Amino acid sequence: MKRPTRDAAEIDQALVGISGEPKGGLIVSPDPFTIANRGLIISLAARYRLPAIYAYRYFAADGGLLSYGHDIHEPWRQAASYVDKILKGASPANLPIQQPTKFELIINLKTAKALGVTIPPQLLDRADELIE
Repeated sequence: MKRPTRDAAEIDQALVGISGEPKGGLIVSPDPFTIANRGLIISLAARYRLPAIYAYRYFAADGGLLSYGHDIHEPWRQAASYVDKILKGASPANLPIQQPTKFELIINLKTAKALGVTIPPQLLDRADELIE
């Protein structure tokens, strides 16, 4: 169930509501609001014992359970080839749009243990990084 939030109090209310649902959990969308409030979201998810998945590595590094998303540095690396082509005369309008090609799964084992979540071995094997 989607619960839109506009401020810290609404984040808390939404997570309280989700925590009361059987087998509740979070999928946190990657937008400026959730990024700006990531510390609060991560701490409330821990307080209410909600497993959560995030789109960016730094959420898991900051204590979130796991993240799966594109490598946020890869587009910048790819941009260099675009700059090179444009400087050599290519029209930006004729360059193809590039989609992310490198995705990463980060699992925070310390958070999993605190939540009492057992991560399946198959998922652990596929992780790009395990945070202990």
